[in-house]
Amino acid sequence: MPTTTTASTTRVQLALNVTDIAAATDFYSALFGVPPHKEHAGYANFEVADPPLKLVLIENSAATESLNHIGVEATAPATVTAALTRFRAAGLQTTVAEQDVCCHAVQDKVFVTAPDVPHGWWEFYAVTDDDPANPEGESTSACAAACGEGGPCCH
Repeated sequence: MPTTTTASTTRVQLALNVTDIAAATDFYSALFGVPPHKEHAGYANFEVADPPLKLVLIENSAATESLNHIGVEATAPATVTAALTRFRAAGLQTTVAEQDVCCHAVQDKVFVTAPDVPHGWWEFYAVTDDDPANPEGESTSACAAACGEGGPCCH
């Protein structure tokens, strides 16, 4: 019996620190066979269909680790809200950032404190505006706050 697949409403996000954004962009374009979805100075992201992945590259030559942060990208804010409800019911520690300007987009997000994860959290988010008028605006996110403390940074 044939099986049908439906498009996933989420995909894992992997944000990497890189020393040379151009070289990294070329490499990951070749590796996944897709061009970047978005590029800015020192930043690129890829929307990879197979495997479902949001790959973010952040030029950060001072980083001591390759991993910047990890997360889950949802296609709709309602998915993030449902995840927040589930996290709270499970007793997980959460921080909410609504209409946050981060990674050259506006996002609704939830940060979940996690043991044994670099920088201590997972980010669950949905992009609400992928091309904001002020993509470099002030961010209220835990990601941006940690940037000033030497932690992960999504510019």
